[in-house]
Order: sequence, then structure tokens, then C-alpha cells
Amino acid sequence: MKTKAIVTLADSNYFELLKELIGSIKKHKESKDISICVLDAGLTESQINEIKEKVYSIKKAKWDIEVPEYKVTGKEWLKSQVSRAFLPNYFPEFEKYLWIDCDAWVNSWETIEMYFKACDNGKLGITQSVGSGYRILSKVTWLFGKVALIKSQNYKHAKKSGFSESIARKIAFAPHINIGVFSLERKSSCWKVWQDILAKALSKGQVFGSEGLAINIAVYVNNVDVEFLPLYCNWIASNVLPKYNNSEKTFVEPYLPHYKIGIMHLAAGIWQGNEDMRINKKVKIKIKCISGAEVEKSLRFSLD
Repeated sequence: MKTKAIVTLADSNYFELLKELIGSIKKHKESKDISICVLDAGLTESQINEIKEKVYSIKKAKWDIEVPEYKVTGKEWLKSQVSRAFLPNYFPEFEKYLWIDCDAWVNSWETIEMYFKACDNGKLGITQSVGSGYRILSKVTWLFGKVALIKSQNYKHAKKSGFSESIARKIAFAPHINIGVFSLERKSSCWKVWQDILAKALSKGQVFGSEGLAINIAVYVNNVDVEFLPLYCNWIASNVLPKYNNSEKTFVEPYLPHYKIGIMHLAAGIWQGNEDMRINKKVKIKIKCISGAEVEKSLRFSLD
């Protein structure tokens, strides 16, 4: 019996990205030992039929924490902000889970192995969104040219969600943790801590981003046991673009020693004018090569 699962969630709008994520996993021969599970947040029947033979299980995502109807009407995809904190309820037969957002894809299997190793002994395996090339971590408005008004993503969200000033300040300048890729064991105590914080966040705050806020508080305030993995394990391209290694035909970190990107994550989109690469695969952007040349490429998964 397989003990490890890669889990994701998609609606009909992100179906092509979902197929690409599945394809990027199955491209690696090591994936034969891993089960792929999908949470359905609005897939069509024909879409489900198209992928059901390629994955282990497809289950309908639920509102695992009650959310006011006015916040979520017509937004089934928002279940991704809740259901990922309850994976053992959906797929209890597994010992370890690796969540990957469907707007991400696997470029190196070594990263998959690292995430599953990272969650040993109940730890949370995850990546902080900070590293070489990150130039802005928080927005600042200068008053009278001298006083800095800090606009931290974590701080603002925590306050809007009803958390105390001390909690909001504690996470204000902590390196933001992206919840788009993470690993946890089924028996980890982190699930309950995360779920309890998430319930509080959802009771007062917005739904979008609530699961990320909750995991940041779980790590920086509740001090859950965590294993931080390198940035290339969850490379958010909208923050810093990768480079391309022409000789090996793969995306790499833009700075020495140019480690191979493990998981390419298109969170927030890669935009060309008004076109988002996540929606329009024809969108290409200029990428620097480590050789010094420049190429025009899509950052989406391709078998080529």
C-alpha cells in the first residue's frame, strides 16, 4: 500500500493547470510510489472523467469550517483556503501528505523527496518566501519624510481577522510562509493547531489568504515544529524570475550556484499586459539564461 500522497485542488477554470501538475508528477519515474489525490472545487463532469484514470482519488471539497454564506457565494474555489488544513479527513489512508497548489508544477523530483523527508516526526515541511533577489519584504509609506508607516501583509491580515496586537506584531516582520506547498504527517499535532487558528481567522476575517495567515501564526506564535526548505523548493516566479539553463533545458535559480528549480509556482500570475500566463498558455516572457543570452519562454509545464 502506498503511504504518501500528493494532494491538490482545482475548479474548472484551472483545469489545464491541474492537468499540467499531474503530468509534471507522472513525468518522473519515482512517482509510481506516490498517490495523486484531487479535491474538486468546481470541476465539470467531463473534466473529472478526463483525469480520473490518472489519479488515485478525486473527492469533493467541503467547507470544513463553517463560513458565512455572503463571503463565499459562487466561489467554490475558496474551499482551497480551508480544506487543505483537513487533508487527513479526506484521505485518511495515507501517512504523509504533500500539498501542491494546482498553479505549480514539479521540475525536480529531489524536491518532492525533500518535502516528504521534512515532515518526519510530525514536523511541518514548508518554505519561507524570502531569499536571494528579494528586494521588498514589506511596503512602507513615509510620513513627513521621516516617519515610516509599515504595511506588512501578515500584520494587516491578522488585525482584520481579529487577532491581538501582540500576535499581529509578532508576525509582522517574520519571513512570510507560503502555504501553496507544504508537507505533514497524518498524525502531526500541527493539523489541530492550524485548524483552531484558521477557525478564528475565518470567524472575522476574509476567506482568501486565511489558511496562510493561520499557518504563519502557527509557526511564529505557537511554535509548531517546522523544517524550512530552500526557496527553490517552492519558487514563486512572480516574486523573482528564474533563469534558464540552455544546456540542461531546465529552469534554475537566478543566482549562483543556480540550483535547479524544484517546484515552479505561478502564484499571483505572470502577466504580459492584461494576460495572465496561468490562464493563457500562449503568454511568454523574456528569461535570462545562465550563459548570458535571453530567451522567450512560458513558465508553465511542458513535456518538451
